[in-house]
Amino acid sequence: MNTTLRPDPAPLADTAGPAAGAADAARVDAAPIRLNPLAATAPFQWLKLGWRDFTRAPLLGLFYGACFAAMGGLLMLLFRQAPAWVLALSAGFLLVGPFLCLGLYDTSRRLERGERPQLGRSLVAWRTRSGTMAIFGAVLLVIEMLWARASLVVFALSFDGMPDFKGSLLALLDPQNLTFIVAYLIVGGLFATLIFACSVVAMPMILDRETDAISAGITSIRLCLAQPGVMLLWGLTITAIVVVALLPWFLGLLVAAPVLGHASWHAYRAAVANAN
Repeated sequence: MNTTLRPDPAPLADTAGPAAGAADAARVDAAPIRLNPLAATAPFQWLKLGWRDFTRAPLLGLFYGACFAAMGGLLMLLFRQAPAWVLALSAGFLLVGPFLCLGLYDTSRRLERGERPQLGRSLVAWRTRSGTMAIFGAVLLVIEMLWARASLVVFALSFDGMPDFKGSLLALLDPQNLTFIVAYLIVGGLFATLIFACSVVAMPMILDRETDAISAGITSIRLCLAQPGVMLLWGLTITAIVVVALLPWFLGLLVAAPVLGHASWHAYRAAVANAN
């Protein structure tokens, strides 16, 4: 019987060559960042660490706290002329907050490294990742604009003309404004939850490591979906502290804002694997 000898086919890896290696590397790089399990009481530990960092660099923290308090004061002055716009612009606290806290994240990072934090360096911490932060900021800006528009719509549908609040936010709590209050809280809660889920660890993650805006945002959302109980507690804790800090003419933000900023850094360090 006549048989024809044929050469064995080359192994798949040999024929693929460098292309196969590049594909494998891409698959590895595309793997999601691993998240650490968190204890139910983790948010209180983050606050403790945030307070520690604040006491180690109090003047720097008070500077950023004063910036937050000044923002609140400006909103109060504007409220006397255009209360509807103030309710819409108040959403900007959640937009500006993560960016203003970049200096606090940088301070906590330097304290971890045993370095001496400096105000000048903290103010320009964004420069190392300016492109990525600009993209992420644009996404948050779109969400904030939608929130502002939704707030104006709720205001317009709830009142016939411009109501007289007598220059006081407390006038909004009148029982006759119950429909407006409920609608505003529902709309605001939805947008606030979305911004929180997208940015809870995204900004410190962008500052700390080589990552893109989409990966940082997705990692933040994954964290909220994977451990909703802990992150809900963290969100409620932040909300409660900020509300209390707003009561004495925003002066509580002098301390509350920097402590929360430092604590958010430690939340990222605890939640994202290989962050150390």
